[in-house]
Amino acid sequence: MSAALEARLVEIVRADADLMHVLTMARSLNLPDWRIFSGAVYQTVWNALGDHPVGYGRKDYDLGYFDPETSWDAEDVVIRRAAAAFEEPFRSQVEVRNQARVHLWFTDRFGEDYEPLTCTDEALGRFVAPAFAVGIRLECDDRISVAAPFGLEDVFDRVIRPNPNRPRARGWDRAVGSAVARWPEVRVIESA
Repeated sequence: MSAALEARLVEIVRADADLMHVLTMARSLNLPDWRIFSGAVYQTVWNALGDHPVGYGRKDYDLGYFDPETSWDAEDVVIRRAAAAFEEPFRSQVEVRNQARVHLWFTDRFGEDYEPLTCTDEALGRFVAPAFAVGIRLECDDRISVAAPFGLEDVFDRVIRPNPNRPRARGWDRAVGSAVARWPEVRVIESA
């Protein structure tokens, strides 16, 4: 991953007060192996690059964590804890999911097989597009750590291409259409 792009990403994230608030509150939850990822990250970059207002087009903040306890009851306790920690509008926008449980519901929801994960960052490698596969965490020392298995070039080039490590997602057209409707300057490359 390019150190210059990582530094630019961190600068952009720090300039978004709402995203920093979510990162700070997420850190206070002390969840195991957590990250904020996907739209909350790449959309923040696209807004900064396209001179869109901070928060433009952002629907939610995906907060993933990894707990080997895969019962729904255990995840629900965490979801409720997070909801209690956030005030509105964040309470309705922060979506908390235990990445250790994704394989239990993914096939029914998306119609694709999904092998169990071993950590939160592993999930990023399975996202629909490399541009979406970026996660951040506010560390205890206030440093922002970045996980991006495909690098940050697609995010900063505003390119959406299929993940080269998986079959094209069944939800590809919907995901791409939604992104392009909000950020028409995004380029779509149909092959990996």
